[in-house]
Amino acid sequence: MHPFSYTRVSDTREALNAGRRGGRYLAGGTTLVDLMRETVERPETLVDITALPLSEITVTERGGLRIGALVTMSEAAAHAKVRTLYPVVSEALELSASAQLRVATIGGNIMQRTRCTYFRDVTADCNKREPGSGCAALHGVNRTHAILGTSDACVATHPSDAAVALAALEARVHLLGPDGARHIPFADFLLRPGSTPQREQALHQGELITAVEIPALPRPLRSGYLKVRDRQSYEFALTSAAVALHIRGGVIREAKVAAGGVGTVPWKLPTVEQHLLGERPSEALWSAAAAKAADGARPLQHNRFKVELLKRTVERQLRVVGGTE
Repeated sequence: MHPFSYTRVSDTREALNAGRRGGRYLAGGTTLVDLMRETVERPETLVDITALPLSEITVTERGGLRIGALVTMSEAAAHAKVRTLYPVVSEALELSASAQLRVATIGGNIMQRTRCTYFRDVTADCNKREPGSGCAALHGVNRTHAILGTSDACVATHPSDAAVALAALEARVHLLGPDGARHIPFADFLLRPGSTPQREQALHQGELITAVEIPALPRPLRSGYLKVRDRQSYEFALTSAAVALHIRGGVIREAKVAAGGVGTVPWKLPTVEQHLLGERPSEALWSAAAAKAADGARPLQHNRFKVELLKRTVERQLRVVGGTE
């Protein structure tokens, strides 16, 4: 680990000043400290923001939920409103990592970096870590890598389960920076690699995540999260599916679907959603909709199995949430 300075701030103005000078924000630290130990990350200054007033979960005027950036994953998963209104979020959080690591914050969770082994191996070529060096995963062992949203520069997956649920629900990320407050759709917050894989979030210099807001959706809303992995606990997804359905009068009026473990970012599935709208739940519908889940996939040598696995994962979760299983 390289030498660094540490400062603890007590208000947002102090935090933003430190961030504008290049300080890296630290809350739970479950990802950043790991990367510092491995010398992947080498920040000169850490800015401890745990004392900031960003630890509340509140109902918005329109009936959605605003989750403060410093709310821990465990707190969010256990919160009565989260469990009642958006089970898909609490389930995704509870299937993340282990209970000990769910002290990580919501803001930190969506900011976490890839678990690609080549990214974490400082001797390997990695455009995300060292732009222009190449991508060792393209022709290396790439079983766990992405099949959607990839580029010739990067095929690493985004590891967050919670981010998949938030992407499905079309959440917004609230930010505060030197130029004031703004919010951005979750779909635009996490960036596909393209030719600049080192740029992973649509953040400006010194900006701080203050909250994630889940919009109000029609009631009743059925939702849930399915995670498929090599082992039952403490493992990242090979594929996952976040599904939310509003069914009224026997017809699907709203459909929100996203996948994880297969994309360079949490992968929204609009073609699946469109196939569901206005239809009556049935086994045939789930199968036909899920067949579109891997549209546009670009599998690699070792992860071709993810194409079919993704379709089956989405189909199974559609059946579970839709009430036919």
